[in-house]
Amino acid sequence: MRIILLILTVFIFSSCEKVLFKKDLGTKDPLKNFDYVWNEMDQKYSYFELKNINWNQVRDTYRPMLNSNSSEAELFAVLAAMFNELRDDHANLISPFNISSYNVALTGAKNFRGRTIQEFYMPTPWRTGSLTHDFLSNEKVGYIRYASFMNDFTDAQMDLVLERYKNTEGIILDLRENGGGNIFNVPKLLGRFVQSKTLVGFSITRNGPKHSDFGDRENFYITPNDGIKYLKPVIVLIDKGSFSATTFFALATKAFPSITLMGDATGGGGGLPNGGQMLNGWTYRFSISQLLDLNGNNYAEDGVPADINVSFDWSDLTKDEILDKAIDEIIN
Repeated sequence: MRIILLILTVFIFSSCEKVLFKKDLGTKDPLKNFDYVWNEMDQKYSYFELKNINWNQVRDTYRPMLNSNSSEAELFAVLAAMFNELRDDHANLISPFNISSYNVALTGAKNFRGRTIQEFYMPTPWRTGSLTHDFLSNEKVGYIRYASFMNDFTDAQMDLVLERYKNTEGIILDLRENGGGNIFNVPKLLGRFVQSKTLVGFSITRNGPKHSDFGDRENFYITPNDGIKYLKPVIVLIDKGSFSATTFFALATKAFPSITLMGDATGGGGGLPNGGQMLNGWTYRFSISQLLDLNGNNYAEDGVPADINVSFDWSDLTKDEILDKAIDEIIN
């Protein structure tokens, strides 16, 4: 499957994948470095048209802010502002003294408070590898918190967790503020909730100089895991902090009638990042692909919407309204 070959080229970096480095071409001239990275993005970034970004206008806005005597700090500030015009947390500039980020989670309300769950729902949870879990609602519901796709879990650990909740009426999988990570953990987790190999979406990769140049669609499948599976209702909690691999996960659930998304739309990050090295040795990355749903629609970058929208009420920290709604959906 060609999408897997594409993913294999992307290493883990920060909340998601690591850049691929090119040879240092050796100049610190600010204008040459600006032109180099602007051109790299112009030739390879995948979301110019979808986001209606006039990249030439962006260059005309930011390049005059620099000159041949600009300091490294000034160069970084200008380039970071230019990167943020993409509104994409997969677009990052990495220098020895700073890393730029857009921080898409700040574009929406915060909908998760871990202490509320610890104090009023699960004071003594089980911790099985990277999974925090326990029973809710008189053992009618299982709750599993998976905080980051960066954190691996073994098949044996997942078998233990799902065996524990086999007699529940449903499971709540909490992916709020999960910033993504290892894309391979997406099918590894979703494979526990499906009976047969299922096509869940497509990926297309930028492959030419025009902003509209893309290769053929690559199928993205979820294959059932050989271990214990859970085929009862599953409610997945998401919010604006659910990014990258979590957006992949959320989009894939649209193909499963037993899974419901609840909370707020995800933070996006539907494109796989790649990058390289600037002339001065700094590195960068940005999205080179797009994620499409089964109908070929491209909305994942702006966030996969929840099936049921619920918000956290910060006036009462003893309750998690999103979690309460999920419990109610399962048992009623």
